[in-house]
Order: sequence, then C-alpha cells, then structure tokens
Amino acid sequence: MQGRGIGKRLMAEVEEAAHAGGVTVLTVPSSVTAEPFYAGLGFKAVRDSCYGDERTIIMERSLNGVGQRR
Repeated sequence: MQGRGIGKRLMAEVEEAAHAGGVTVLTVPSSVTAEPFYAGLGFKAVRDSCYGDERTIIMERSLNGVGQRR
C-alpha cells in the first residue's frame, strides 16, 4: 500500500482539522523508518525518545498557512 499517497492525504486532513481547531504546531512521534515520510511533509526532528526498546524521533511542524495551501 506504500507509494499511493494515502498517508500524505491523511496527514493533510489531520493538519487541516488541527489548524481549524487552533493548533499552531503539530507534534508526531516517529519511528526511525517513518522519519523520511514526516520530513518530506515538512516535519523537523526536535528530539529523540524511547518507547520501550524502540528509538522514537519526536518531530514537529508549524501549521501557519495550512488552510491556504489548496
């Protein structure tokens, strides 16, 4: 199912809803594998964390101007 744009479309909907709700920064816990996906959407790594034994990258993206992209 990868490479079909589904994740990108889902994240666009999440960003629109968050922006409409007054959220200005979106934060996601990313796996090492998913980091390039989120980076491609404009997220920046802000710190490392761990959930159990798994390394997690905390990533953030400003939502300024999200409603103006379409």
